[in-house]
Amino acid sequence: MARIVGIGGVFFKSENPAALYSWYEQHLGIRGKPGEGGLFSWRRSDDPSKEEQTVWSIFPANTAYFGQSKSGCMLNYIVDDLDGLLQQLRAEGVAVDERTEECSFGKFGWITDPDGNRLELWEPKPEG
Repeated sequence: MARIVGIGGVFFKSENPAALYSWYEQHLGIRGKPGEGGLFSWRRSDDPSKEEQTVWSIFPANTAYFGQSKSGCMLNYIVDDLDGLLQQLRAEGVAVDERTEECSFGKFGWITDPDGNRLELWEPKPEG
């Protein structure tokens, strides 16, 4: 069954991403920079041999990456079967963006929750 296995990213908007990155580094020790973000590494509880990463990234306030969402943040969830989960969500009546994307990091899809928040779903490329 398709499912969420972790949080792949925490993204939010700022009027001044560079200044906000500096603030987070100075006060909270989170290192990141515009266009790259920051990374947190962790291991999966169901398979500790698998190391995952959660991206933490600040986007410009006018980004189109959040779609039509009015929210200032977007979560990225790691999934084990993007196509299967999107099919399941469509059958359940969830608002699923028809567009998907594939790149060197894996496959991405997007859904919208009942409050209008855009959520990103990410199936990482298999290791090896």
